[in-house]
Amino acid sequence: MAVEGLTPDLSGRVHPRRESLAKVNAVRVAVIQAAPVILDREATTAKVCRLIAEAAAQGARLILLPEAMIPAYPRGMTFGTVVGHRSDKGRRAYARYWDQAVDVPGPVTEAIGAAAREASAYVAIGVVERDRAYRGGTLYCTLLYFGPDGRLLGKHRKLKPTGAERLVWGEGDGSTLTAIQTEFGTVGGLICWENYMPLARMAMYHKGVDLYLAPTADARDSWQATIRHIACEGRCFVLSCNQFVTRDMMPKDWEDIGPGPDILCRGGSAIVDPLGNYLAGPLFDREGILVADLDLNRITEARYDFDPVGHYNRPDVFRLIVNEAPAPAVEQTAHC
Repeated sequence: MAVEGLTPDLSGRVHPRRESLAKVNAVRVAVIQAAPVILDREATTAKVCRLIAEAAAQGARLILLPEAMIPAYPRGMTFGTVVGHRSDKGRRAYARYWDQAVDVPGPVTEAIGAAAREASAYVAIGVVERDRAYRGGTLYCTLLYFGPDGRLLGKHRKLKPTGAERLVWGEGDGSTLTAIQTEFGTVGGLICWENYMPLARMAMYHKGVDLYLAPTADARDSWQATIRHIACEGRCFVLSCNQFVTRDMMPKDWEDIGPGPDILCRGGSAIVDPLGNYLAGPLFDREGILVADLDLNRITEARYDFDPVGHYNRPDVFRLIVNEAPAPAVEQTAHC
């Protein structure tokens, strides 16, 4: 089903005409907990397209896949780095990671767009995006949004990679604080530990997010507390999606991640309602698809006694300023 009135801005936001979207009161959603074919972009893309079709066959109209699904979350990797030194082997490991990263737009986005169109569903997926503005450019942890007509509607680049992620991922800017309008409400979100940034959450609440997406690589019990808190704080449905990854999935010739447990990431994907109750999951220790039917009237009901950007806000005391202008490294001006 095509959604009219959407003006894509692939550097960030999408500005639709709200009146063009016929509203509905319920929607079926899915989160897909799966592992990539690590460091194999094409094989992972093919797997993603199959999983989108499986979720759609269960009636899902909004489908979320994990953070850094293509080509991989580099769990356990050091890329040969210690303070004050980078090894040649680590540089080669990074170059291999960059080689398998995703161009936006490009063949991967075309394939996922086609899968979304075949599924007649909105699809959001985490990828490692490479900036090809110049040779060997920066990588970003990015969340892509596709419409049910197959169009790439927008993207969000992670504003603050966490810890050692900063070795391999650059920082996004405010121009990609993306939210899209759908017939079942506003969809948007943040990636993994961005969700621990209170002001970033407030910026998304201000956009009126009804269905909050939180793809992650965090499989700890405390992450469950986080997504339930966001649901209560934002009075929104929260879809959280993680990978399930085992040690034997890691390429043996990439980098030795050292000894440890067989399960590298146990998952924890879940769907939560606007009062913080689980509708599906959390799912641990296996791949799988979680599906839930969302009663969208629950959003307004939940905001009756708490609305973070409405009656439970004090703009006379607290104000948030958000800079959504692109921040290029170089700006050129014409000579007079």
